[in-house]
Amino acid sequence: MVRDDPHPSTYELAYVGAVELLRRLDDGEVTSRQIVGVLLERTIAIDQSESVAVHAVAALSDDALRVADERDEQRARGEVLGALHGVPVLIKDNIEALGLPGCAGSTALAGRPARDSELVTRLRNAGAIIVGSTNLSQWANMRSPHSTSGFSASGGLVANPWALDRSAGGSSSGTGAALAAGLAPLAVGTETDGSITCPASLNGVVGLKPTVGNVSRVGVVPISHSQDSPGPMARSVEDLALLYGVLSGTTPRGVASSPRMVESRNWRTAHDGTDVLFDEVMACVRDGGLDVGQRKCGLPGPNDYDDELTVLLCELLDDMDAYLAQRPGEGVGSLADVVVFEDEHSGVEQRFFGHEFFTRALASGGCASDAYRGARERNVRWAVEQCLLPALEGYDVVVSPAYGPAWKSDLVNGDNAKYVSASIMAAAVAGWPILTVPMGVVEGLPVGLTLVGRPHSEWTLLAAARQVEAVVQRHGVVSTPTWRAANRG
Repeated sequence: MVRDDPHPSTYELAYVGAVELLRRLDDGEVTSRQIVGVLLERTIAIDQSESVAVHAVAALSDDALRVADERDEQRARGEVLGALHGVPVLIKDNIEALGLPGCAGSTALAGRPARDSELVTRLRNAGAIIVGSTNLSQWANMRSPHSTSGFSASGGLVANPWALDRSAGGSSSGTGAALAAGLAPLAVGTETDGSITCPASLNGVVGLKPTVGNVSRVGVVPISHSQDSPGPMARSVEDLALLYGVLSGTTPRGVASSPRMVESRNWRTAHDGTDVLFDEVMACVRDGGLDVGQRKCGLPGPNDYDDELTVLLCELLDDMDAYLAQRPGEGVGSLADVVVFEDEHSGVEQRFFGHEFFTRALASGGCASDAYRGARERNVRWAVEQCLLPALEGYDVVVSPAYGPAWKSDLVNGDNAKYVSASIMAAAVAGWPILTVPMGVVEGLPVGLTLVGRPHSEWTLLAAARQVEAVVQRHGVVSTPTWRAANRG
């Protein structure tokens, strides 16, 4: 049994949100140097410790304290750069930033020079301090059908702070775990299908996968140009909105304070405890005065899953080839080169599972193939015309549970992620926004719910998420991990 917090001396500041940190910075109650110093101390103390070993952080920035000093000096002179001035931010390891690996969890990119991606430039221009990068499921979990979420050759296996033998989800595993562990107030993940939604739900944090294209992907290791989207993650909707505004360069103009919500009656996880809790939360939302409709929504069939996989494999080939060919430095220049590298270094790269999806992608013919065009057309028709448009008719937001509680991590047999809502795949295929917010604890582990909206309706989703979050908070739900070495039972 691990004690309630593995580093009590840093606990208080570790769980202060970004908006509150900005207030304290403005009032002179704390400095960026103090904030960054505490978070670095906490990360070094617990992330690799024998008793905890969350493995959430891939690398720490060498210049974090120096930049914190610069931000303090600028603030003292009245030179506040932007909305995140002096606030620490972590980024996922598939996002390029100067001084950080940006290797997507693979030793094939280890030591390869990285640039500041466009989203990192936005963060720096807003005054943020990039304190490090987070581990992830290798190549963002698009390598093998037998993969274990949170594992990478370069970073090992990310643990869930709520119960260390449980999955932190994927592929933004370290991002979700780092937030839950109090290693940063803000972080950036990426999602192709569930890669922000899943770790947000399993780690008890909030996450937003924006409309595809709303946040720049330049300098981000790709899978799919039709589904990839970087997005903000945080511990509150207020902080999530702050980070999303910077990443997207947008503001909540003209957004209704009470969006029209409808509950999906059949987008369920099939995990009894999670689905019962969702019903209880929605009852509380209605008791609080909100008029939430109900309806059944379209569900995916086996062919829809097959079509999505075909699309992802074809786009992976073309998009990864294009990315690797222009990444600075020497090394792998194509997906075929990656396969050769991983075969030559199989003891490291394929210790627990292979790269079957990579070899299938190489044989797919890419986006020029007839198979790709047909699969993409059918997939979008299913997601948009059969699922999302009917679900949202007359409403702004459709609400459903997200995932069941975190499953046990298993490097031998791979993931056992069987409790998942259809909302996640529908939003992923369509490229529409989806937001996850914690709704409570089941079997001692956090679970979340999803809110899905039309393209470019992120601020509407955030407004709805604030309402749900307020209901959950009124019921006193535990919001920080209990740091169990293993889940009871």
